[in-house]
Order: sequence, then structure tokens, then C-alpha cells
Amino acid sequence: MTEMNQLWILGSILLLGLSTGAAQQMPPWSQGKNNPAADKGFVFQVNDVDNVPDLHGNPNHAQLVLFVGGNQFMVLPELVAQFEKLHPELSGRIFYETLPPGILRKQIAHHGAITLGNLTIQVQPDVYHAGARVLAEMQKETQVESNVSYATNQLEIMVHAGNPHHISSLRDLGRDEIRLSMPNPQWEGVARQIGDSLRKSGGDELFRKVMETKVKDGSTYLTQIHHRQTPMRILSGQADAGVTWSSEVRFQESVGNQITGVEIPANENTTAVYAAGTLANAPHAAAARSWIAFLTSAEAQTIYRRYGFGPPPARTGEQK
Repeated sequence: MTEMNQLWILGSILLLGLSTGAAQQMPPWSQGKNNPAADKGFVFQVNDVDNVPDLHGNPNHAQLVLFVGGNQFMVLPELVAQFEKLHPELSGRIFYETLPPGILRKQIAHHGAITLGNLTIQVQPDVYHAGARVLAEMQKETQVESNVSYATNQLEIMVHAGNPHHISSLRDLGRDEIRLSMPNPQWEGVARQIGDSLRKSGGDELFRKVMETKVKDGSTYLTQIHHRQTPMRILSGQADAGVTWSSEVRFQESVGNQITGVEIPANENTTAVYAAGTLANAPHAAAARSWIAFLTSAEAQTIYRRYGFGPPPARTGEQK
């Protein structure tokens, strides 16, 4: 798949590739409710067509621009609102994106420009959120001036409520009849952690079955935007299971979707550490540093705990 096709897929946003029969299961992060712009002007929206759920606010004259890995989509509205209370001078002047970290890095590499369908925007980010290992590499390469670890997360198997296919472990994902929705390794960092856990559970044989053989025969679907497609595919009956972060299972449960999780034992699980850094060329470096400091504050940590994320590790050696 070419890079242009990847961006076209991002721009289509036609219910994340689902059938029209699932249209009433509109992702709860959409519907224009998470827009921090002060002046929203004329509001025009058509569900699943003129609707861009991963771009938030007004990039024009924004005073803080955040590029945040998409798995934190549920946290950001409350996090931004709390930050604005502490920094009222930035109220209504924050723009943030919640695309996959790999896509965000491609956007950074293209000088902040991204095309979605017929729309091209260009905005220079001040802060980048991703895995701690990625941020450490970027700091070593002087792409970010500093970074801080602020949260952790673990993996969980997401299934339909009631677990109708009786999935009890990662090994069950190798069953021929189980249709999977899994993150695309091309741009979703979680795919690496999932790969580690599959190998812990069933060795290279299980990894190859789930992420290679079943991809080729069509029983493993690789998400085209990010792994938030997984609950929607499960709800629509297009998938039986998928591996996501535990926080995403908790979120789907909290909004009343018929989703539940199957825990992965500690010896097979993989912990991710999230970090954020101020980009070396940040246009609003002072605001960016304030955001970085805010992430480890009691207020921000309380919000992250509420959405199912764990505390940051005590030692950098724990980073994944």
C-alpha cells in the first residue's frame, strides 16, 4: 500500500471501514464533542462522511499543538480541559491530533502537513507523545529537547460481551475459526508489544499464525487507521476478538458498548510506557514545557488512572 493510499484511508473515515449497518454504533470519540476551539464558527457535520474524529480544535493561530498517540483519545478531552483551567491564557488555543504514533511521525517528517481526502492541513507540533523507547531515541537524535514518562498500560484481549467464542488465552487467537482485528505493524507501536506477548504465550509459531498466516487468509484484519477499529469490528460482527490496551476495553465498557476483556496473565503480558517530549523546533516551547510538566502532576495522573492507565515506572529500565 502506498503512502498516499494510507493517507486516503485516513481521510475517508467512512465508519472506519464498517458496513452501513453499523452506522448507529458511531464511535463515541466523534460527533464533534471533543473540539477545544473557542470559536467553532458554522458547525457542519455528517456522520461517517464529513467527520474527522482525530483532529481536535483549530490549528489556525493555535498556541499549543499536541501530537498524541491515538490510544489516548479518551483521555485528552478531560486532560486538555484541566490544563486550560491551570493555563487560562491557552483556553481555546490548543490543537491536538490523536492519530497513530507512526502516522504522526510521518506528518512530522512532512513538516507538519497531512492530507485527508481533499483537505490538506499543515501545523507544526510542539509536543509528541509515543512510547518511551521512541522518545528516548528521538532525544538521542536531538529531535526532542527532553521527555518524560507519565503512564503505563497493559494488553488485554477484547471480545464481544459474553465472550461467545469462549476465548480464554492468546493461544485461542490461533484457532482457524476466530476472526481477528489486530494493529497494523506499519504504524502502530502496540503491534510490537502484541508480538512479544504472542511469542511469550505460544512462541514464534503462534506469532506467525496470528500475524502472518491468518493475515494472508483474511482471518486477521490489520487495522487501517488505528486499533480503535477493533471494537467497532467486534460490535458489527466482522471480528470475534482483537488485542488492545486494557484502557480501551475499560473505555468501551464505560460507554455501554457490548464489549468485554479477557485478561492476559502477567508472564505473557507486555507493559508499555508512555512518554512525551518537547520537539526541538517547537514554535511554542514555553507552553510545551508547561504541558510536559503537567503530565506528571497529581491532576493529570488522576485523570489517567480514571481511564485505566497505570502510573509511570519508577525506573527507566522498565520502559518498553
